[in-house]
Amino acid sequence: MAKNVLVISASMRANSNSDMLAAAFADGAAAAGNRVETVSLKGKSIAFCRGCLACQKLGRCVIADDAVEITEKMKNADVIAFATPIYYYEMSGQMKTMLDRANPLFFVDYKFRDVYLLMSAADEDEHTVDGAVKGVSGWISCFPKAALAQTVFAGGVDKVGEAEGHPALEKAYQAGRKA
Repeated sequence: MAKNVLVISASMRANSNSDMLAAAFADGAAAAGNRVETVSLKGKSIAFCRGCLACQKLGRCVIADDAVEITEKMKNADVIAFATPIYYYEMSGQMKTMLDRANPLFFVDYKFRDVYLLMSAADEDEHTVDGAVKGVSGWISCFPKAALAQTVFAGGVDKVGEAEGHPALEKAYQAGRKA
């Protein structure tokens, strides 16, 4: 049965290496017969969470910006894949802000079960992504029906498009196929 797959790319750079991972994952998910939507945080207005917890009563955030629509898409997706560049050994700030703004999901019946994390970084050491994996795993732990299905890391890529031909693109494609 076809799933609703949401791919969220958190890179602010055009044609970025993490965008390439996102596209490979989306292509794999589509090839498997799933309905796929990719959302880029590039150009989106996403304010910081105010910690007001109004979402607990309203089921949505009171800040009227692009995060509200993205959170609704997250709620209705069966699978979510996050693609982020690694900055200072952690997920990008815009991705962290989006995760914080998805707080209304904590109080509603969300559909997602599998979460994928696709990452690119200039440093190729396998531990480069530990902070991002820990951060996303912490977010997922707040959703007992969801789990981190897989991570994909393209290390040693810095310049735009440098991930071209990187083995992580095939891994991202195959992860999408099994999503």
